[in-house]
Amino acid sequence: MKQICSDLTWEQETLDALVSGLDAAGWQLVTLCDGWTVKDEICHLAYFDHTARLAATDADAFTRHIIEDLGQIKSMDEVAEVTLARGRAMATDDLMAWWRAERRQLMEALAALSPRDRLPWYGPPMSALSFATARLMETWAHGQDIYDVLKRRRPVSPGLRHIAHLGVKTFGWSFSNRGLDVPDTPVHVALTAPSGESWTWGEETAAESVRGPAEDFCLVVTQRRHVDDTALVCTGETARRWMLVAQAFAGPPDNGPPAGTFA
Repeated sequence: MKQICSDLTWEQETLDALVSGLDAAGWQLVTLCDGWTVKDEICHLAYFDHTARLAATDADAFTRHIIEDLGQIKSMDEVAEVTLARGRAMATDDLMAWWRAERRQLMEALAALSPRDRLPWYGPPMSALSFATARLMETWAHGQDIYDVLKRRRPVSPGLRHIAHLGVKTFGWSFSNRGLDVPDTPVHVALTAPSGESWTWGEETAAESVRGPAEDFCLVVTQRRHVDDTALVCTGETARRWMLVAQAFAGPPDNGPPAGTFA
C-alpha cells in the first residue's frame, strides 16, 4: 500500500501543479473526453476522490451517497451531469481546495489499510490495493486529457506499471462489457518501461502477443489512444481485437479517439 499510495499522490500533485497555473481560458479548454472542459476533468476527479474517501472511511455514508446522489439518475446519460454538478458550481480556487482536501483524506485512509482489506464501490467490493490502483489509473487517464489539450508532454509516471497491470487484468472485462465472448486464446504482453526495463505478463510461448512501449499500452487500455496511433505491435487476431476494445475502467462500453487523431 505504501508504494501505490506514493505513486497516486505523485500523480495527483503533478496534475495539481499543471492546472494550478492555468488562466480562466485554460480552464475552459475542451478536451477529447466527452467534450469536457479542463475544469470538468478536475470536477470528475474531485467528485470520485470524495466518494472514494467515503468508501474508505465510512461505508454507511457511502451507501447513503449511492441512494441519495445516484438514486436520482434515470439513465447513463445523466451520470456526468450529476457527478460534475458540484464542482461546476464552484470557482476554480474552491474546486481545487475541495479536491486537495478530499484526496488528502483519501490517502490517509488508504495508507492505514492492508492490501487485502475490502472496500465498497459501485460494483463488487474491491481490495484496498485494487481500489488505489483504480484511482491511480483514473487520475492518470484524465490527466492525459489535460496534457493533450494543453499540448504539453507529461512527465513519466512512477505508477505506470500499476496501470499496465490493471490493463492486462481487465482483458476479460473488455470483451464481456461489450457483450462479446471472452476469447480463450492466451496473449503474452511484453512492454518496455521508460527506464528500459522489460515488464511481461502471460506465457512467453503464447502464439499471440502485444509488445511495445508501456506508456503506449496504458494509453490504449485507458482509451486515450487508438492502437494504430501507437508503437504497439499486435501479433494475432485476439491480440488485435483486445487492443481495439480494451477498457481498464468500469462503466458502459466506451471508445477512445479514432485512428489518426494522434498519428
